[in-house]
Amino acid sequence: MTGKPKERTGRRRAFQLVGLGLILFGCFIRVLDPYPVRMTRLIYFDILQRISPREYNPDLPVRVVDIDEQSLANWGQWPWPRTLLAQMVQNLGEYGAAAIAFDILFVEPDRFSPARLLEEPSLSGVLSVERHAEKLDHDVLFGMEIANWPVVLGAAARQSSDGRHVTPMAGIIEIGESPTSGLVTVPYWTPPASPLDRTAAGIGGVNVSPLGGMGIVRRVPILWGGPDGALPGLGIEALRVAIDEPVIIAEGMPDEAGIMLAVEIGQFRLPTTENGEVWVRYRRDNPDLYLSADDIMQPQDNPDLRAEIEGRIILVGTSAAGLFDMHQTPLGESVPGVSIHAQILEQVLTDEMLSRSDVTSALELLSFVILGVVVTAVMARFGAVASFVAGGVAAAVVLGISWLAFQHQLVLFDVTFPLMGGMANFGLLAGYLFISTEREKRVIRQIFSHYVAPEILDEIEVSGHQLQLGGETQEITVMFSDIRGFTPLSESVSATDLVTLLNQLFSQIGDQILLERGTIDKFIGDAVMAFWNAPLPVEDHPCRAAKAALLMRRALVEFNASDVMQGRPPIALATGCATGRACVGNIGSKRRFNYTVIGDVVNVAARIEQSCRHVDYDIVVSSSVYEKTRHEMAMLEAGYVDLKGRTDLEPVFVLVGNQDVLETPEFQKLETTHQTLIAAIRDRHPQDRIERICEDCIEQAHHIEPGLMKFYYALSGRAADFRSDFQSNQLIFSHQRRARKPSA
Repeated sequence: MTGKPKERTGRRRAFQLVGLGLILFGCFIRVLDPYPVRMTRLIYFDILQRISPREYNPDLPVRVVDIDEQSLANWGQWPWPRTLLAQMVQNLGEYGAAAIAFDILFVEPDRFSPARLLEEPSLSGVLSVERHAEKLDHDVLFGMEIANWPVVLGAAARQSSDGRHVTPMAGIIEIGESPTSGLVTVPYWTPPASPLDRTAAGIGGVNVSPLGGMGIVRRVPILWGGPDGALPGLGIEALRVAIDEPVIIAEGMPDEAGIMLAVEIGQFRLPTTENGEVWVRYRRDNPDLYLSADDIMQPQDNPDLRAEIEGRIILVGTSAAGLFDMHQTPLGESVPGVSIHAQILEQVLTDEMLSRSDVTSALELLSFVILGVVVTAVMARFGAVASFVAGGVAAAVVLGISWLAFQHQLVLFDVTFPLMGGMANFGLLAGYLFISTEREKRVIRQIFSHYVAPEILDEIEVSGHQLQLGGETQEITVMFSDIRGFTPLSESVSATDLVTLLNQLFSQIGDQILLERGTIDKFIGDAVMAFWNAPLPVEDHPCRAAKAALLMRRALVEFNASDVMQGRPPIALATGCATGRACVGNIGSKRRFNYTVIGDVVNVAARIEQSCRHVDYDIVVSSSVYEKTRHEMAMLEAGYVDLKGRTDLEPVFVLVGNQDVLETPEFQKLETTHQTLIAAIRDRHPQDRIERICEDCIEQAHHIEPGLMKFYYALSGRAADFRSDFQSNQLIFSHQRRARKPSA
């Protein structure tokens, strides 16, 4: 009794160990963080932003001057002369811009300067200028103009080392263990042309992604590492200039080098990644953000334009298609790079900074572990369906936490790895459970195949849902078969040898039952009980049971002739069959039950098997079996027998052979003689006539089925069994018989 619970506990423990191994393997994968895991996480963050993008606030002090297609059409193709740009700076300054940041590179000297034009060989003989203008330099004029206003110029990353160094205008104060050493590094910068780099109020990096970065812009460095020290991004530098803050504070870990925690500019604090990037909280691109450069360049004062510019940070960039400054955002939009700088400024000003720390990553890993434990524990105890439901509920909770964290705390909590990892765990564990279950089903099938025929077992597996558990009443045929002479046999061999002998015998006779689509109910000591037409319908089940009894007779002959029975008395079987209605199903307690049959037909079959000794024949069947198989089986009437527990006598028949025997002239002659004998008994003919007819039957039966000889020897003394006027409760002495010798 204790073996099965221990076995189940062992299987459950092995299953739990497999689940634990999968959880640990998932943790290892998450720590490695391969490219597919990273990309899946980023796509999920994109989905969060698409579902709930940031709202545009027109009152924020940020605007973009766009050098659009209309501006290029009215003021000429790009690049414009620096005098035009000086005029733009003057107009923006007079409109009251708090800071003017150019998302444009001024790397080379202005080619429209008279001094540059005179140096062109192709123009030296054609172009003439007044003497006082020969040395006029537009870069100097542009530099003088930007010196009058809070202007920030841009520097771009480059691979080559050609050119001059970039000197940051902002002072960088580091708090912690060298936080700027872990910044996104730029090999070299492309600085503004001289003298612009000396007259600007600030210089910031215009790149919105690391050098060579492609695709969607999700994070933007606000501090860049470079050969000349840390350089702020363009938007952050514009904010510093606008609030007239001389320094930027870089906050890092106190005991670990190269880890950035946040950047502070005046009253603004920006949480960053460890390498100085910020997650951009995007909104839909809004045309209200943009001011056309064409409007700025107009000479007349525009009050509406002044209202849009005064006191605001103005970023100058371009959305013209030919200038190739367009980038993809997580919202699926293509926007100019200057718009991304503007959006960073907006979220800094509104304190809508997305954050994602190591603590968040640890919580994500913990979520994966919890999901894995839930899936494993529930599946180990309640199965795959319950595990799927429990895992789904846990996944929904994690998903809800992620959404609430994003909506209310602006925390990027990744659910893709916990969910996909949990699903992978579920799939692998379900596969393991399926394999284990299939292995157990094969074992159960192998065991169950000893009780039902393989084709019936196949039908049960295909249409098992049609089986009605708990019992159903239907017509069945029941067989009981008992070993005769078992007591002398058991006394002549040891208990171990007896068990071995019985197992071999039951294997042979059980195979015959299964061959005829029977179901073995149980082995009862030295007897076997079987039935037909359940759990699945079996056509002509009485005939099948009769054929099985005949096959068992033949198998017994072979068994007695086998080596295992050498030197031992032969075994004989007594078999009884009956057909009738019975309750078939799972019968027993809630904890332990058997698939069996209960009904009067079971008692009838058992009593008929016991009557074999009285009839003196090895296979006896009820009248119900006879009526259904009389045209297919060779049977002879054996009279009425008194069955214990029944009031009326039961007519029984001996089963001689199959249809081949039935159709032989010899059996037909014997059947006629047998009917004459029965008629003589019932008509109370003289005893000597009955005995003569009985001797004729013995003579004929000797060539058909030798076992009938003993049946006829006993029949003359059973005259009362063939007279229906005798009742079972009458006291009669009708079973005296004389010892006879077989006739020659």
